[in-house]
Amino acid sequence: MITNTRGFLWSDLETRALLEIWGEADVQSALDGNFRNSHVYRDVACRLAELGFERTPEQCRIRIKGLKRQYYQARDGLKKNGHARKICKYYDEMDRILSCRGGPDSAPEPLAQPADGCQPAAGPPTPGTPHNSREPDTELDEDAELESPHDHFTEDSGECSSYAEHPIKVECPPFAIPVPPAQGEYQQPGRRRAPPRLHAGFKQINAQTSTQPLSQPKRSKKRHANLTLDKMMEKFLQQSVDTEEKFYKYEEQRLKIEDKRREAEHARELQMLQMLGQMLTGISSTVSQRSQSIPTSPPQRTNHRSYGDNFNYNAMTAALSPPIVIERAFSLHKTHSIKDMENIFQLVRNVIPPLTAKKHKGQDGRIGIVGGCQEYTGAPYFAAISALKVGADLSHVFCTKDAAAVIKSYSPELIVHPVLDSPNAVHEVEKWLPRLHSVVIGPGLGRDDVLLENAKGIIEKAKVKGIPIVIDADGLWLISQQPSLIQGYQRAILTPNYMEFSRLYEAMLRDPVDSSDHHGCVLRLSQAMGNLTIVQKGERDLISDGEKVLVCSHEGSSRRCGGQGDLLSGSLGVLAHWAFLAGPEKTNGQNPFLVAAFGACSLTRQCNNQAFQKYGRSMTTSDMVSEVGTAFNKLFET
Repeated sequence: MITNTRGFLWSDLETRALLEIWGEADVQSALDGNFRNSHVYRDVACRLAELGFERTPEQCRIRIKGLKRQYYQARDGLKKNGHARKICKYYDEMDRILSCRGGPDSAPEPLAQPADGCQPAAGPPTPGTPHNSREPDTELDEDAELESPHDHFTEDSGECSSYAEHPIKVECPPFAIPVPPAQGEYQQPGRRRAPPRLHAGFKQINAQTSTQPLSQPKRSKKRHANLTLDKMMEKFLQQSVDTEEKFYKYEEQRLKIEDKRREAEHARELQMLQMLGQMLTGISSTVSQRSQSIPTSPPQRTNHRSYGDNFNYNAMTAALSPPIVIERAFSLHKTHSIKDMENIFQLVRNVIPPLTAKKHKGQDGRIGIVGGCQEYTGAPYFAAISALKVGADLSHVFCTKDAAAVIKSYSPELIVHPVLDSPNAVHEVEKWLPRLHSVVIGPGLGRDDVLLENAKGIIEKAKVKGIPIVIDADGLWLISQQPSLIQGYQRAILTPNYMEFSRLYEAMLRDPVDSSDHHGCVLRLSQAMGNLTIVQKGERDLISDGEKVLVCSHEGSSRRCGGQGDLLSGSLGVLAHWAFLAGPEKTNGQNPFLVAAFGACSLTRQCNNQAFQKYGRSMTTSDMVSEVGTAFNKLFET
C-alpha cells in the first residue's frame, strides 16, 4: 500500500490520483451547480483513502481549487508564449478534464474559418449575433478570483472567424477603418470598393459597437505588443506558485514540530508517573522490611554526616538497612518525607556557580589531570578539555616528558607539566596541589611501575590536603591492587566500567559479582570501600555512596568508542568541586558527590546522543567533546 501522507504538502503521485478521481464523470456531474457540496468531496476523500492516501474533504477541495487557479493563470497569461507547463505542472490533465466539462471551466474553442478562407485583416467585420453570455454556476462563485476578466471575451486567434457565431469587440485603432457595406448588399469577390469618407466610417463603427454591453471591461490596446509585460507576468505567476508551495511546506513543518512537542510532553508525563510509582513501591517495601526485621543492637549512625571527614571503616557496617534505590532523577534522604523529594537535575543546577563579572580567573575551578604516557596521550587530553568545556577556568595535565609535546599540540588551552616520570615527580605535583580544586587520576596513566608508584604518592598527598579525587582507568588498576590506598576517603569518586568493577569487587569482598543483583553489588562495594562514591558505568549508570543507589538511564546511544570515560571523569572533576563548594543547603542535605556524579553521567550520555544523531556509526569522542556546550545548556541551563 502507498505510504499515507497528511498536511498541505501533496506528492506528485497523490495529486495525480486526486485528479483521476475528480475527473470522473459522476464527480463532475455532482459538482455541476453545487461546487461547495461537502458530500461530493467527502466521497472524493473516501476514494482517495482506498488508494492509500488519507486526506480530509477540505484538503481535497483546497488542492483542486489551487490546481484550477494555476491552470487558469497559465491558460490566460502564458498560453501564447509556450510557458503553460512551467506554471501549471498538471496543465494537460486539468485541460482534459475542464475541456470535457461545460460552462466556465471549459477551455476556449478555436474559432471556425469561413467558407471562403479569407483572413480577418483583408475583410471587414460583419455584424454578428449578440455576445454569448456565460451561464451562472456555483463554481464561479467560489473561484471567481481565479478567472481572468478577459475570459468573458473570445480572443481573435489570427484566423478568419465565423462572425455569425463569435462576435468581435471592435476597438478604435490609430488609423482609419473603411466602412463595411450595408446589410444585404452583396460584393463580388475581387472587386474593390471605393473608400468612404473617414467621418462616415467612424460613425458606422460606433453604431456597430454601441450594441455591446457597457459592463464589459476594456482591453489594453497593446496587450501582447509589450514583451517586457509578458515577462513580468510570467515572473509574477511563477512567484505566486513558489509562494504557495513554500506556504504548504512551512505548514507541514509546523504540524510536525507540534506533533513532536506533544509526544515529548506525553513521554515526560508518563516517565514522571513511572518514577513516582517506583519511588512509592520502594519506600513501602523498605518500611515494611525495616519494621519486620529490626536487629537487637543496630549500629548507631547519625542522620547527617560530613562528607569531608575521614573515618576508619569497620567491615561489620556492611549489615546495614536495605538500600533505597531511586530510578532516573530523584533522590530521597532517609529522614525526609515524600513531600521533600526533589529532582536531582534541580540539585545539579543548584550547585552550578553563576557567571558574574566579579569573579577572577580560576575561581570557578582549577582541575588537575594525572596521566599521560608515550602510549596514551588522548585520554588525558579528553579529560582536561572536557573539564574546560564544562566550565572550569584552568586545566593542568601532569604527564611524562615524551607525552607532553603531543598533548600540547592537541590544544593551546591546556597547561602541561612533563614531570610524571621524573625522580621527584610526587614533590613536583605536590607544589601544585594547593592551587587545585580537584584531581583526576588515571586517564592515560599506563601500568608502568614507576608511574603507578608516583600516582600512589600523589593520591596520598591529595588526601592529606582534603582535595576531591576522581579515579578512573589505570588508576582503578592501582586501587584494585592496593585498596587501602583510598579506602575510607569519602571525598573520592571511583568510575569503574564492568571489568574494573569486577576486579574491585573481588579484591574487596572476595566473591564474584552477582549478575542478578547489580544494585546490591554496587552498594556493598561502596560500603566495603568506606562509603565513598562508586559510579558503575554501563547500559544504566549505577551511583551509590553506601546508603542509596541512583540509576542514571538518560538516553545515550549504542556507540562505544574509546575516550567516553575520560569525558566523564573530566566533567566529574569539575562538578565534584562545585557540589562540594556549594554546601548542604544547595544539595538539600544530600551527598554532594552523588549529585555531581549524576550530573556528569547525564551530561556524558547527552553528548553521546547528540553526536550520534549527527555522525552515527562514525562518531568519535572528539565529536562528543564538541557537543558538551549545547548538551550542558539543554540539561542544566534551560
